[in-house]
Amino acid sequence: MVRMSAEERRESVIRAAMSEFARGGYYGTSTEAIAKRVGVSQPYLFRLFPSKKAIFLAASERCLSDTIRVFEEAAEGLSGEEALHAMANAYTRIIAEQPDRLLMQMQVYVAVAAAEATGDHEFGEAVRAGWMGLWETVHLALGADVGETTTFLAYGMLVNTLVAMGFPPEHRVWEGFYPSARRLGRLEK
Repeated sequence: MVRMSAEERRESVIRAAMSEFARGGYYGTSTEAIAKRVGVSQPYLFRLFPSKKAIFLAASERCLSDTIRVFEEAAEGLSGEEALHAMANAYTRIIAEQPDRLLMQMQVYVAVAAAEATGDHEFGEAVRAGWMGLWETVHLALGADVGETTTFLAYGMLVNTLVAMGFPPEHRVWEGFYPSARRLGRLEK
């Protein structure tokens, strides 16, 4: 059996943390659950990451960077409305195929608000910096049009909210969306 390097193990922790935090949030997820999912001890987990907060931040950053990559790949070589629809379709697909990614995004927003409420602004600053990378990616793909960028991201947040709440695709709340977004169904529980 081949042993994993520390970097490979760190990567497996980030993936496991995304799944665990997506379902339980920052406060409802134990490092024990993450360690168990990865198959390591908690002490080993803390050799890879100094704290639970560091694990959550790494998972948050990965969630955002993965979404940025999806948008970049979808919009590559396209512009304007073609880029918009390609990114929307790619995002719709990723939410349908990997619902934990959507739930992790939602947990990140809640965690930032909770951290800020306790005076911890460092976490929010790190997440906002990652989110600005997402904004810039969309902004550039849409021809640096602030209105188009805002509309795209606003629709995306509405899609996130409706999917997270389990509105079925035939519900009237989906009528104003692109056809690909209307096909989204309930997240698998």
